[in-house]
Amino acid sequence: MTTWVERHAAALMDTYGPPRRVLVRGEGCWLWDDQGRRYLDLLAGIAVSSLGHGHPALVEAVCRQLATLDHVSNFFATPPQVELAERLLGLLGFEDDGRVFLCNSGTEALEAAFKLARRTGRPRIVAAAGGFHGRSMGALALTGKPSIREPFEPLPAGVEHVPYGDIAALETAVDGTCAAVVLEPVQGEGGVHPAPPGYLEAARTVTSRHGALLVLDEVQTGIGRTGEWFAFQRHGILPDVVTLAKGLGGGFPVGACAARGPAAGLLGRGAHGSTFGGNPVASAAALAVLAIVEREGLPARAHRTGHLVANSVAGLAHPLVAEVRGAGLLLGIALRLPVAGQVAAAALDTGFVVNDVGVDVVRLAPPLVLTEEQAESFLAALPGILDAATSRSDGARP
Repeated sequence: MTTWVERHAAALMDTYGPPRRVLVRGEGCWLWDDQGRRYLDLLAGIAVSSLGHGHPALVEAVCRQLATLDHVSNFFATPPQVELAERLLGLLGFEDDGRVFLCNSGTEALEAAFKLARRTGRPRIVAAAGGFHGRSMGALALTGKPSIREPFEPLPAGVEHVPYGDIAALETAVDGTCAAVVLEPVQGEGGVHPAPPGYLEAARTVTSRHGALLVLDEVQTGIGRTGEWFAFQRHGILPDVVTLAKGLGGGFPVGACAARGPAAGLLGRGAHGSTFGGNPVASAAALAVLAIVEREGLPARAHRTGHLVANSVAGLAHPLVAEVRGAGLLLGIALRLPVAGQVAAAALDTGFVVNDVGVDVVRLAPPLVLTEEQAESFLAALPGILDAATSRSDGARP
């Protein structure tokens, strides 16, 4: 009898490697595989399923809209589309002079931001080494990871990468020829590295001084994950452009590029488009997510639960744990050995879904509805998981 994994290998391009499990059902923070085994989801589809799985209010909103109006072209407006744009502008603090371009993913949101920067007429964009902004050709040009850039070069020209967190390097790179600086408040795919104190503030100062745009990629950090609605709010600044996706749809594909001031008018008629961007069902899903995040106080909950997890892991005194970094419920457990893959595998065998975001970093990005009791079950199991991972790596010890 052919298994799902064998059928997957025969039918799908091999872009992700063999699946670690075949998942068939989810409820809240729990997942079940095709063998009936249950897992605590501490990854949320890489910071996507912010409400967990099957949240009744999200299900109801999507079903109601799907039965009412599923799709029209952007030659027409729909109430959910307009309401979503207005809601995002208000949350971002862009309500006085902002506009939103709605799309389907974080990569598309970054493509919109890239094109918007090009419309300034300036030839250069500055981004950060180690940053990740997507895998389409424009977003890949912004991405500062040579291993995934180099196979597809030549990429769109004009992007320069500077060390993340280095204020002096940023000040040197930005001048009157710079259209935009593109940064993540926390480098998620780069190993969960938060911006050092003063870095985003310095980026705001230097871009304002030279008339360049400050573009913040909040695809992974936005919608409450770091303990605020948006990570930039922790730094007391206001960017010119913010990109969103992932948790915005709570599992439904939706993205957004929001701009304020002069930047809001750079993508005029015919300058950009998306067949499915802002469709009524995706917009209704995002509106439901925003309402639930606000009603249930999920940013504050993410802060409390993340603080519990970070402090507990840091206090383990396990020889494999070097440090814990991040914000809210976006955390990276840095290891003293390159065994993150073994840790993720051992966690899965124990009933927990985590992610090896680098050879020596394990990422936690669970649903924002994760309870303290659920978090504590992982913390109780973590020493055994780390021990099992160490034994899998040929008996090496830190």
